[in-house]
Amino acid sequence: MRLSPDQMIFWQHGFLKLNGTIVFTWGLMFVLVAGSILVTRKLSPGLRRSRWQNLLEIVVTAINEQIKEVGLRQPEKYLGFLGTLFLFVAMASVFTIVPGYEPPTGSLSTTAALAICVFVAVPLFGIEDRGLGGYLRAYLKPTFIMLPFNIISELSRTLALAVRLFGNMMSGTMILAILLTITPFVFPIAMSALGLLTGMVQAYIFSILATVYIAAATRARKPEPGPED
Repeated sequence: MRLSPDQMIFWQHGFLKLNGTIVFTWGLMFVLVAGSILVTRKLSPGLRRSRWQNLLEIVVTAINEQIKEVGLRQPEKYLGFLGTLFLFVAMASVFTIVPGYEPPTGSLSTTAALAICVFVAVPLFGIEDRGLGGYLRAYLKPTFIMLPFNIISELSRTLALAVRLFGNMMSGTMILAILLTITPFVFPIAMSALGLLTGMVQAYIFSILATVYIAAATRARKPEPGPED
């Protein structure tokens, strides 16, 4: 039983390896890119819309509303980044129904890469919203003594993002593999459905945490309702 798709080696030459994590990650990215091109090439502004366009609008609207709920005032600005994070992690779990496929999120290298993307995006969005000086001053609040602690917090939450997603996805895969080994004719459908549900929950949690970190960096707040509201 493999603990990670890293252990699935397709090709090796010296220290160069082509493992399952790389193959499944690039395959998943290809499917997402090709799918987005196919779905968006014939968008209709009218009432006659394809099923795929309706599904796309439902997903985009739901992600947009979640970003608003966290407190970001212009969700469209963050939709591309946060939506991509959610769809990648979610689809990585959905494709577990394909025989031979193992989710790349079961590898620490993949989850660390996703967490690093969030780590880089947070200050970029914060600087764009507040300016370089305003963003850096946030590390000195409420007092300059908090500077090292704020820096440690920034680094530790990146590590927590990577380890949380990796641990949950890997443990789910291991439990499913063990149960299927013990009772291969009883649990397959039920446990596969549970694995899909777990993957969707993890995708939601990961993207929501990224949204919260961006909202904290931008100090975004919903506008207060005026007298006319």
